[in-house]
Amino acid sequence: MTSKQRAYLKSLASNMNSIVQIGKSSVTPELTNSVDEALNARELIKINVLKNCMDDTKEIANILAERTHSQIVHVIGKKIILYKQPAKDPKIILPVK
Repeated sequence: MTSKQRAYLKSLASNMNSIVQIGKSSVTPELTNSVDEALNARELIKINVLKNCMDDTKEIANILAERTHSQIVHVIGKKIILYKQPAKDPKIILPVK
């Protein structure tokens, strides 16, 4: 993913609400499944890591991206933005490289 594409996805995500929240139990199989389902439905999601989660936000983002076969768009503070390009019929058209 190029920096131009990443900037475009960040701008789309800026108006989105977090649809997944990660709490003290951190990354569980159930959480991974819900993130994967959300990515398949929306392509781009924002995740909120709550204050009671003691794990590192970047580490959580890497684990979720690996397990859901998605890409990390941005990690800032306690927010994670993930993108997963669908095999067919993409809703989000990325700028040309």
